[in-house]
Amino acid sequence: MHRIDIRLNQICKVEGGASMDVVVDDGKVKDVKFAIVEYKRFFTEAMKGKNIAAIPAHLSRICGTCSNAHVMAAIEACEDAIGIEPTEQTRILRRLTMHGLVSRDHALHLYLFVMPDLYGKDAFLDFDEDDSEQHQLLHDGFDIKSAGNELSMLVAGRSVHATFPVIGGFLQFPSPEKVREVVGALQAARPAVLRLIEIFRKAPWHLDRQTKFMALVPDDSFGYIGGKIISSIGESYERKDFRSHLEHVALPYSQASAYTYKGESYLVGALARINLAKDKLHPKTRESAAEALKLFPSTDIYHNNLAQAIEILHSFDESIDLLTQNGFKPEPIIKAPMRGAVGMGVIEAPRGTLYHKVVMDDKGIVTDGEVIVPTGQNQVNIERDVGVLVEELVKDPANTKEKINFEIEKLIRAYDPCMSCGAHFLKVNWK
Repeated sequence: MHRIDIRLNQICKVEGGASMDVVVDDGKVKDVKFAIVEYKRFFTEAMKGKNIAAIPAHLSRICGTCSNAHVMAAIEACEDAIGIEPTEQTRILRRLTMHGLVSRDHALHLYLFVMPDLYGKDAFLDFDEDDSEQHQLLHDGFDIKSAGNELSMLVAGRSVHATFPVIGGFLQFPSPEKVREVVGALQAARPAVLRLIEIFRKAPWHLDRQTKFMALVPDDSFGYIGGKIISSIGESYERKDFRSHLEHVALPYSQASAYTYKGESYLVGALARINLAKDKLHPKTRESAAEALKLFPSTDIYHNNLAQAIEILHSFDESIDLLTQNGFKPEPIIKAPMRGAVGMGVIEAPRGTLYHKVVMDDKGIVTDGEVIVPTGQNQVNIERDVGVLVEELVKDPANTKEKINFEIEKLIRAYDPCMSCGAHFLKVNWK
């Protein structure tokens, strides 16, 4: 165990694939390379020559599970370029769209990909229906995910690749009858979310390492759209200035664009959002999750899962208020003349801050663009954490190669990167 070369191949579901190499020499980690491979699928290149109206649907295809995040970011970037200011009703519907996405996406990750590790199972569907606790968890998982799906379909048309939100507004609007149904589903599933928070509050995994955090923080509430980009060292940036604080890092072994902040790794995602803005959570959420919130701010990466569970509760609580306190009426799509311009869209996707940039000419044709995704931003931070984890594990001769492999899996899963869809995604070659 003094000299180890670990090669982890074919980490799937990272918008392509990923691999990892870890070199340990004399009990010390000498090198960690987390490589996102087959990442460049030329979506930004394919933007060029398209009419700006086609961009949100086009960029939503970057990702299946969080496609609606790309829809929202692309719409914001396009409206910024054209000069459209959305109505208050549109802003509310977009907040609800993001709440639906966050609820269903976090539930998918926590129940289907993390929960089996807590209970020593290979898969969520291996839970025992005859065991009362596991039976409850099975139904809780599907109830929460279903409520998130229903909310997404109500306001966005579909839970993935939304059809209702467009540049300048929405094509369809929630009916009072459907609103009542969705509010009922959210209220019915809320106790399940409280149980989920308690499970991850007591989870036994921990890895603390000092790092920086960054997130888009709205001015008036906890959320995923609007506001300023805030860092854990007290700095803030406007949306249009996003490229001034992200430093592109070329990793020769990876096809993905990695990033640093002030020369160091940083973390985006639910943990960053709760660390930076927990006081802005919905009042009912703060009351119900008070014990869990005492753990934040946190530098424990496994608390990212707990932060996700808390965000589900916030999304439920705020969505219930927004749906019951607003009557939605049809309104026309806002139009604006085309102009040569640059537009920026910045939102909080489930996995972290998502940046979209579009450059268009005076005929509304896109001439250039850029997309920066959360997994790319977390790439360097993942490497740093894996190095700390492996160096600690190799101190104990009882830790087998299989044990180290599994612990690396759990750590990467805690970040909820796009590859986490694979239940056992690491193939390890030991030399």
